[in-house]
Amino acid sequence: MKLSQVNYTKLLAILISVILITGGATSCKSKKKLAREKAAAEYATKVEQSKKDLTAIINGTSPWTFEQQSDKVNQIKSYNLDDPEVIEMIKKAEEKIAMGIAESERLKEEERLKLLEEQKRKKDASKYTEIDKQLKSISASSTIDAANKKIMLSMDQFASPDVPVLIIISQSGGFNDYDRPTTISKFLHYLKDKQQYKYQVESLKKDTLGKITELELIKK
Repeated sequence: MKLSQVNYTKLLAILISVILITGGATSCKSKKKLAREKAAAEYATKVEQSKKDLTAIINGTSPWTFEQQSDKVNQIKSYNLDDPEVIEMIKKAEEKIAMGIAESERLKEEERLKLLEEQKRKKDASKYTEIDKQLKSISASSTIDAANKKIMLSMDQFASPDVPVLIIISQSGGFNDYDRPTTISKFLHYLKDKQQYKYQVESLKKDTLGKITELELIKK
């Protein structure tokens, strides 16, 4: 009787141990499964978000600066995603960023050169203020005699009456479009007759004696 009771107790203990071991193993498997599912979900989320961000960069619709775009691509690369589409999109995004930076630098340089050109133009304009005033004064003369006297005085600055006068009528892409060339003598008498000066001295050339040998004007 006692022996049977002992055997029963042992059997019960063994059964409980088996249940506990089996339950623990099942619980461990469940936790691993949940961990795998969680990792898979996180991976899928990263792939989806990465594709979304890369698409915005490639299409030029992202709100980020080029530096921020570059940081975003580097962040995506750090995920080490093995999705073929993401890998290809990373290449395209990097090319897009490189092209954007190059274009931005080109525009900055273009703007810098324009600013320098404008500064030079203003500096040159201030150099030629006096001759502009003289030419305007001829056109504003109240009488023909007064205009002729001013023409004679102005002619002293030029190497000869036949000094060429070039008149720019338009500028585009760094090129000038000129009106029909004339001489300083004809131009000064033209100002006298028209009684208006709608020009500005753009540049001039002088000889070793300081006399003007060429005058370039721009029509305003």
